[in-house]
Amino acid sequence: MKVFEQLKTPESLERVRKIAGEIWPETFRKILSEEQIRYMMTMMYSPSVMEGELSSGYIFEILVIDGKDAGYMVYAPYDDSGTMKLHKLYLLGEYHGKGYGQEMLSHVKERSSGMGYRSLILAVNKRNAKAIKAYKRFGFEVEESVKIDIGSGFYMDDFRMRCNLVL
Repeated sequence: MKVFEQLKTPESLERVRKIAGEIWPETFRKILSEEQIRYMMTMMYSPSVMEGELSSGYIFEILVIDGKDAGYMVYAPYDDSGTMKLHKLYLLGEYHGKGYGQEMLSHVKERSSGMGYRSLILAVNKRNAKAIKAYKRFGFEVEESVKIDIGSGFYMDDFRMRCNLVL
């Protein structure tokens, strides 16, 4: 059985941190240095950061498969132009290749469209070819190249991708 569960309390966010601790090193070990992975985990997944995001309207959802937390999505309104931003979408490796990632993305697209948003954007590391290919297959197009200084000598070197939503 598969269900999407929205997390609404600061305490529930620990579930995302736990999965992220498994997924991030595996996903990015060939793309980023160990030091940058540790830095970004602290920058994005510390309790204070996540609680701030939750209180400012970010939507945190967990994909639960047969009672096990299998992946997560974080998205929030981006600006006043009717755009939603998908900040995070990650799935444990054991669930890859089974269509769950597509279901997660479809879920975010449907929820965003249902809330009246006209487009969905995301940022993806330029070296994450697997994710870029999946997003393109799902209707996303590269909009621009962005390189953001995130401090401590680290950068996020990403493509920003956009997908129009059917209303």
